[in-house]
Amino acid sequence: MEPFWPRRSPHFLACRRAVRPHTRPATIGLSGGADSLALVAAAAAEGKNVRAIVIDHGLQRRSAEVAERAAAQARSLGVPAQVVRVAVGPGNVEAAAREARYGALLAGGGDVWVAHTADDQAETLLLGALRGNPAGMAPREGRIVRPFLGIRRTDTEGACAELGIEPWQDPMNADPAYRRVAVRQDIIPRLSALLGGDAVPALARTAGRFAQDRQLLEEVADCSPTNDCAQLARDPQPVRLRRIAAWLHDQGVRVGGAQLEDVDKLAAAWHGQGPVSVGGGEVARVAGRLVYTPR
Repeated sequence: MEPFWPRRSPHFLACRRAVRPHTRPATIGLSGGADSLALVAAAAAEGKNVRAIVIDHGLQRRSAEVAERAAAQARSLGVPAQVVRVAVGPGNVEAAAREARYGALLAGGGDVWVAHTADDQAETLLLGALRGNPAGMAPREGRIVRPFLGIRRTDTEGACAELGIEPWQDPMNADPAYRRVAVRQDIIPRLSALLGGDAVPALARTAGRFAQDRQLLEEVADCSPTNDCAQLARDPQPVRLRRIAAWLHDQGVRVGGAQLEDVDKLAAAWHGQGPVSVGGGEVARVAGRLVYTPR
């Protein structure tokens, strides 16, 4: 049976408009939450050539049941869907789950749509700033596409309500022990109260400019990973930091702003200083190269 699209649905219309410019076949990362369900529904309503993959991280009780329910919801909307179980590595749970999730979504080739909204963009900016590395997400980064980056979480939640779809409420999204949740529930409302209005649009625009600047820099400069200190010392610091971060990423390490600057000093301002602790290991300068050693 064909899904029913309501005639009056302003929130769902915002979601449909957001996906219209995207014409390539794509895989949608579906969690079962409001954002990704609205993305699947909008793609179906616009006749896009998409399929959905639900990643089961196995981190919560009944995760397999939640994943199968999300896949069934996608199928009811006319979108093929499958569940993929992944193993989450040690370390920071959020980061490890993200790595496993994107690895599985990108394994099949083609574009991958994820349902980040303007609210997620604002949160990303603040979280990056707290790590000394203010950041933003681009509408497209390689094969990762974010059609909803210009709309709000209220639109995705409203779209699900208009469609009569019940999204899954991830308990992790309500736990302030996670920094992103604390920023969402406490920091952004406080900033909005301080401003006397919604802080998200301005934060999201700023994050978008950071993302544009990063993409431009990567286009005009060689930001490929390297651990060669002589090469790094010749680069301007913005390029050097990106090359070091890319090299560390290849080692399976993500670093914050302060740690990255300390590693940068090993390459470009070395005076015999010792190793820098990063990501459960340490980086040292050995014979003119940066060397990462896990503990």
